[in-house]
Amino acid sequence: MAANLKVMEDLRQEFISNVSHEIGSPLTSISGFARALKNKDMDQETREKYLTIIETECVRLSRLSDNLMKLAVLDSTEHASHKTSYRLDRQLVTLVLACEPQWDDKKIDMNVELEEVEIFADEDLMIQLWINLIHNAIKFTPEGGTIDVFLTQSEDKVSVRITDSGPGITKQDQLRIFERFYKVDQSRTRSMGGSGLGLSIVHKIVEMHDGTISVFSEPGEGATFTVQLPIHSA
Repeated sequence: MAANLKVMEDLRQEFISNVSHEIGSPLTSISGFARALKNKDMDQETREKYLTIIETECVRLSRLSDNLMKLAVLDSTEHASHKTSYRLDRQLVTLVLACEPQWDDKKIDMNVELEEVEIFADEDLMIQLWINLIHNAIKFTPEGGTIDVFLTQSEDKVSVRITDSGPGITKQDQLRIFERFYKVDQSRTRSMGGSGLGLSIVHKIVEMHDGTISVFSEPGEGATFTVQLPIHSA
């Protein structure tokens, strides 16, 4: 009992430390550039550059707040799941098309192959799950790269595979990639606006649907995230 309490306390302290760091870093940046903007002799190009940085950090804070709220709701024992039967393939097509401005801007070749699948799940939570995975793939796929989205069905489960052509993930990082606030590359993730919470949300939603999620990757050869869900979840 005492050991369990210590583990819980350590996790709580780590969570508080991570939140403080993620909030403090952009606030320090915003404060510094805001002070610099008071310089009346600053040229317009530099001023616009600093304003863009401030705007970017504000967006980062907003995303962090949003993700923390989503995790709090998902962790709540009072969270009610609203599961219905719907066509998963149609949902995926809609979401891929909704993300078209992002992948088209990077000239990414989006390959989508979907079987017709009806699933019993919380449609809103599934939207969050797929959006997070698709955005993650777009974020780490270089300009002119490829992303594959496959949906297949077996007798009692469905499998969704999303593969990017990004830099890949080391075996060591794969073991921790679904942990809250864990970032594969601190500097790269920060420059791309990541908070280390997106995949944690994905993992939680999959868990709530009695499913599994795994990642397979080799450095330099992209990454594949595979989600398996029961067709008729309780």
